[in-house]
Amino acid sequence: MKTPYKPQAIPIHELKWEELIPLIGMAQAAVARFDGILQSMVNPELLLSPLSTQEAVLSSRIEGTHASLEDVLRYDAAPRKDTERIDDIKEVQNYRKALSEAVAWLKKSGITVDVICRIHQLLMTGVRGEKKSPGCIRTIQNYIGYRGTSIDEAIFIPPSPSDLQTALPELEGFMAMTHRDTIVQTAIAHAQFELLHPFLDGNGRVGRILIPLLFVSKGLIASPTFYISEYFEGHRRAYYDGLGAISDERDWQGWVKFFLQAVTDQASLNGQRASAILSLYNRMKGEINDATHSEYALQTLDALFNNPFITVADFVKRAGVPRRTAERIMDALVSAKVLRLHEEGAGRRPSVLAFDRLIKITEQKEFA
Repeated sequence: MKTPYKPQAIPIHELKWEELIPLIGMAQAAVARFDGILQSMVNPELLLSPLSTQEAVLSSRIEGTHASLEDVLRYDAAPRKDTERIDDIKEVQNYRKALSEAVAWLKKSGITVDVICRIHQLLMTGVRGEKKSPGCIRTIQNYIGYRGTSIDEAIFIPPSPSDLQTALPELEGFMAMTHRDTIVQTAIAHAQFELLHPFLDGNGRVGRILIPLLFVSKGLIASPTFYISEYFEGHRRAYYDGLGAISDERDWQGWVKFFLQAVTDQASLNGQRASAILSLYNRMKGEINDATHSEYALQTLDALFNNPFITVADFVKRAGVPRRTAERIMDALVSAKVLRLHEEGAGRRPSVLAFDRLIKITEQKEFA
C-alpha cells in the first residue's frame, strides 16, 4: 500500500552551486533585461494586462481548463450568461484577481501561510472546487491520480495533514529568508509547495502564483508581471517529471536547472513582447489622435491596451467617456482600421471590436 510522501528538508546547503552558476547568470541577466523594460513603462500593469490574462489562461490550462485568451478577453468586454466555457473563464478571472490582490497583501506581511490561504480562497470562489474548503489547509489526506482511481493507484500521495503542521511554517520561513539567489530560492519554494499540496484543490495554480510574488517581494522585478506558465505548459512533461524526481530521488539539482532554464527562456520572450507592446503603445498615441481628434484620445489608448476586445458600453465604463462620444470614437477607429468588427451585435447583444495588433503581439512567440 502506498504511503504519504514524507516532506524532505528544504535543500539550503546541498546544491552543487558550481554547476548552477552559469545558468543563474543567464537567468538573472534575462530577468534584469525584462525588469528594465518594466521600469521604462509608466503603467506596466495596464500595458501588460493581456499578458497577465494569458498567464492566468495557461496556468489554469495546466489544470484542465479549456478557455482561450480570446474567450476570456471577449467575456471581459461583453459578459453573457450563455457564454461557452463560462466556468473555465471564471477560473481564469479568479486567478488574475488573486495575483493582483496578493501584491497588496505581501507588502504588509510578506508571503505567509495566511496570505497563501487568502490567495487560495479567491481562486476557488464560485468555481470548481468551491466546496473543497477554499482558503483552508486540508485536514484530510489527498492524492494525485487519474480520474476515478483510488488512493492505491495514485501517482503521488502528498504529506499527511499532521506533517503539514511542521512543513508549512518551515516553507514560510524559507521564503522569508535572505537567500544566496532569489531565482533558485523561488525554484525551491515552488517545488516544495507543490509537493506539500496543502489544499484539496487548486495547488498548482497557487504554486505558480507564488513565483512572480516572490520575485516582487525580493526586489527582483518591479511589478508582478513575470509570466512563466507558458513555459511550464509547453514543457508539461518535463515540469511534472522534475517535480516527481524530487519526491522519488531527491533530485533538487535537476529541478533547479530546469527552473533556471525556464526563467531564462520565458524572461527573454516576455521582454520581447513587452518591448513590442511599449513600441506599439507609443505609435498608437499619434494614430488614435489623428483618427479621432478627440480630447479622450489618451483614455481611448489606455482602454484598448487594457483589453484588445471592446464594446461601446465597455468603453464608456473603462474610459469614462459619454455614450455618444464613445460611439463616434469607435466608428472613427473602425474607419481608420485601428479596430476590426469581430462580432456583429444583434438585439441586446453588442458588437465586439478587436484591436488585432495587440492581440498578435500577445500570442507571438518569435520576434525579429
